[in-house]
Amino acid sequence: MTGCQRQQLEGVCYSSRFALGLFYSAGADVPVPWAAKYVTENSCIRFIAVDNKKRTIKLQPFCCSVPFGLEHLEEPVEAVQPVIMQELEKVLPGLPSPASVKCQKWRYSQVTRSVPDCPGQMTLLARPLLACGGDGFTHSNFDGCVESALKLAEVVKSSL
Repeated sequence: MTGCQRQQLEGVCYSSRFALGLFYSAGADVPVPWAAKYVTENSCIRFIAVDNKKRTIKLQPFCCSVPFGLEHLEEPVEAVQPVIMQELEKVLPGLPSPASVKCQKWRYSQVTRSVPDCPGQMTLLARPLLACGGDGFTHSNFDGCVESALKLAEVVKSSL
């Protein structure tokens, strides 16, 4: 790895988030007319998905906002989970009690600053081949991940 490559990699920044999964017993219903919703009116809750409206499982995932994730990043998940649950109750009052809850901290969630010029991948060694990719080399969405995977595939193919 060159000094320039190291500098580029060190410049990549990611947002941090918490995700909360509420697991319900069979027959429980979250009474909302949508399967997923982007929330703008709450400083904590950003995205809600009611998966059983899309699939046959009883899981409702909730994702917090980037500012909330950064503010609480160094706190233990056990301390943050009740805060998220309280905010969720404000967004969806009267939610049924879940059978279980899983709170997950993502220290590296979405890229906020990628490698300059978004090359899709970075080859660190030609022999043996060592290449890295991901949204840190493009942008944080599905298209960015696919773009990076295609660039990595090109590198691997050309090295064969």
